[in-house]
Amino acid sequence: MDPVRPTGGWLIDTHAHLDFPELSTDLDGVFARCRAAQVAVIVTIGIDAKTSRTAVELSRRYPHVYATVGLHPHGARRLTDKELRDFADLAAEPKVVAIGEMGLDYYRDRQPRETQRRCLEQQLELAVQCQKPGVFHIREAHEDFLRLVKPYVARLKPSVLHCFSGDWKMAVRCLDLGFYLSIPGTVTYKNAQEQQKVVRMAPLDRLLVETDAPFLTPVPFRGKPNEPAYVRYTAEKIAELRGCSLKEVAEATSGNAQRVFGWTF
Repeated sequence: MDPVRPTGGWLIDTHAHLDFPELSTDLDGVFARCRAAQVAVIVTIGIDAKTSRTAVELSRRYPHVYATVGLHPHGARRLTDKELRDFADLAAEPKVVAIGEMGLDYYRDRQPRETQRRCLEQQLELAVQCQKPGVFHIREAHEDFLRLVKPYVARLKPSVLHCFSGDWKMAVRCLDLGFYLSIPGTVTYKNAQEQQKVVRMAPLDRLLVETDAPFLTPVPFRGKPNEPAYVRYTAEKIAELRGCSLKEVAEATSGNAQRVFGWTF
């Protein structure tokens, strides 16, 4: 798949995990299906040191792939100075566009909450140091997230709330702080009424689309592994909810991604 200028209806999957075996064993097929679905660019996400290095390697290998580096809250720990330097070195790579996926997950609670909060603060400091936006995983922890992030907002580049799961009132608070809301395939589910309300009411110039592939597969493929080409179904649902064209959603969300991640096409 050659790099394509993402205008005129082309989409950007701002959050996928290309290193997961559901995708990594058939990248040629994944990229061919992206081309057919008019998905021009994929951001592959680091969730720890190993996957961050892999994300960087994939971004070097494929012109249409960009990377993030960071530590997911499921693996949160107090990062050592060496680990932070290693992430900073990776972040200096030209196609690393953000720090993350970092955040707080009080739903799974796989790490103590204080450990999650400290790890998030360390990565917020890293994002400010590296002058990169953050990609945030926040699940049932929005109040703590807002409390922790507010002191950084003035120094943090406009950042992304991945798989935004808050209600409209929370969305307003996040938008007021300058965050972009990234919408996954769950918006196609019948029971996603609150997420659908957010999509209808939020400014289109503050929305992104993502798959979180291989997770959160949209209708009509729910139950199967997700892949970047399926971001088109998310964009189509957003267009339906907002009463606009798919082209309008594609151009707006791709432009938003370019602003957040600092691309020049």
